[in-house]
Amino acid sequence: MRVSLSAMADWSKILSRGNVVDRRGISMSSLGGLGIGGVVLLMGVTYLLGGSPLDILLQLDPSQLQQSAVSPEEAAQYEGTDEYEVFVSTVLGSNNDLWEIEFNTLNRTYTEPSLVLFRGGTQSECGGAVSQVGPHYCPLDQTIYLDETFFEELQTRFDAKGGDVAEAYVIAHEVGHHVQNQLGLLDERSTAAESIAVELQADCLAGVWAHSIKTLSVLSPGEIEEALNAAAAVGDDSIQQKTEGEVHPETWTHGSSAQRVDSFNKGFTAGKLQACTG
Repeated sequence: MRVSLSAMADWSKILSRGNVVDRRGISMSSLGGLGIGGVVLLMGVTYLLGGSPLDILLQLDPSQLQQSAVSPEEAAQYEGTDEYEVFVSTVLGSNNDLWEIEFNTLNRTYTEPSLVLFRGGTQSECGGAVSQVGPHYCPLDQTIYLDETFFEELQTRFDAKGGDVAEAYVIAHEVGHHVQNQLGLLDERSTAAESIAVELQADCLAGVWAHSIKTLSVLSPGEIEEALNAAAAVGDDSIQQKTEGEVHPETWTHGSSAQRVDSFNKGFTAGKLQACTG
């Protein structure tokens, strides 16, 4: 089943498009013998969204990802450019517009990232990209990897309300990691506290992006709540409570629901890169 996108925001006001590579018509099996339980156990449930799981991905042997048969009917679904691909490209393009301007103020050049859409699994320079890892950014190839079915998981397992703005927030968070990579900030995560700081900064950067499209009147009143709801749903405390029945702050890597919402709001209110890096 393909993800159905019922967009409410007026994305037609954004004319820019980012570089999206569509691999959804190429089916890759899960990592041999590992499966969803093994991957989640390996990476920890806190990596289900927004992280930079490079250390985990490098442990996943991409040779274990094997291409499986795809029916002609299934492959045909992804021929050409569909609504979802246009949506993702538009969100990515709007991020690129923002960060090119912000980098210019620093007298720096912004290099646009790519985004790979896939289902099940694919390969990246950081290793095997699988659905269970969630959306993530690979700094080695400067590419975001996104399994569109992740958003179904976000709603069914973690009670997020979903929506196009929530999905756009996830993409903007990953672009935030690309911005950090370009600024030399992404590797500042040798401790748990530093890891959380990097993740919260990416949420702040996503908020700056949301501010930029607000000024274009892309969002209708109340739609920003979709992004805030998604940020809250993937707080470490929220995920741990839903998956383990209890909360262990000492194991957090991304921050609490309240911290993630606060960081997004910080960027959304200020609308400037300096609000997240100062």
